[in-house]
This record gives sequence, structure tokens and C-alpha cells, in this order.
Amino acid sequence: MSAARLSGKNRTALFAVLGLCFMTGLAWASVPLYRMFCQATGWNGTTQRGTRAPGAVDGKVQIDFDTNVSPKLPWKFEPENPSETVDIGARDMVFFTATNTSNKPITGTATFNVTPAQVGKYFTKIQCFCFTQQTLQPGETARMPVIFFVDPKILADDDTKDVQTITLSYTFYPVDSGKTAS
Repeated sequence: MSAARLSGKNRTALFAVLGLCFMTGLAWASVPLYRMFCQATGWNGTTQRGTRAPGAVDGKVQIDFDTNVSPKLPWKFEPENPSETVDIGARDMVFFTATNTSNKPITGTATFNVTPAQVGKYFTKIQCFCFTQQTLQPGETARMPVIFFVDPKILADDDTKDVQTITLSYTFYPVDSGKTAS
């Protein structure tokens, strides 16, 4: 047998190692790739990011605000208004409040989504508190803004042009303090 040819066992071992390397690389890259895919397509209610609204067009949509808090986070979290009717294409700002109901400082972070899921690619946030760690002192209340607009392209999409209500939902979770055993 020549040195250039691999035996059956060595070939199997080589393919196993290559497969393991490929799967490890794919697992490592899957979260950022999934995030990029969702942000590009609005898939699964992922909203877009923007810097400025295009301007109001003839059309309105109701935005309902839903808030949730992990049972492990002793906070009260709610929108200042449960819903708002906005002009499509116009910049809008809403506020949420979070209160630490415990007797110690606690840090939380919020995740979000919009429903129906197909409107995610048309819901654009300019400023948001999501994914930013918020530390509240005991009894402290923070007022947090969200600046957004609904892209006028929503009116031309057959899957979304009849949407009357969009729900923007946030859930706050405690941030792992990273404490190590002493």
C-alpha cells in the first residue's frame, strides 16, 4: 500500500475528525448566523434596527405592549400605556417602567419580539433598552423609552397589509451575576 493511500480505518478516522471539526464550527457559528438571518428577514418576530423614520403615510396601526418578568426577578415591569395607535412610517416613542421590589440591587435584561411574526421585518426600532443590562437599586423605578416606526412597506406586503394590531412584547430576566464560589 502506498503512503498516499489511507487504509479503511485511517480514512474513517479522518472523516470522523473532519466531521467533528465541521460540526463544532457550525455549532459555534449558529447563534450569530441565526441572529443575522432573523434580523435580515424579520423571521420569527425579529424587529429591524434603524436610525430614522421615513415619514408618515396614509395608514395607522395599533401597537399593543405586553410585558413579562421572569419569576426569578423581583421586579414590576409595565408599559406606561397598554396600547397606542400610530401613523405608519412616523417615528413614535413609548415608555416602560421597571421597579425593583426587592431589598437589594438587581440587574436585569430584556428580550423582545413582535407578533404577528410576519410583521417583524417592518417594525423598526431606533432606540431600545432591550439586551442592555439595567441595574435597579432597592425600590428604584426606571423609566425606559423605546423609539420605533412601522415601515410603510407593510402596506404593500400581501401577508401584512391587513394587519390591524401589532404586539410588542418584552420579558425581563435576571442577569447572572457571575459570582464564583469562595
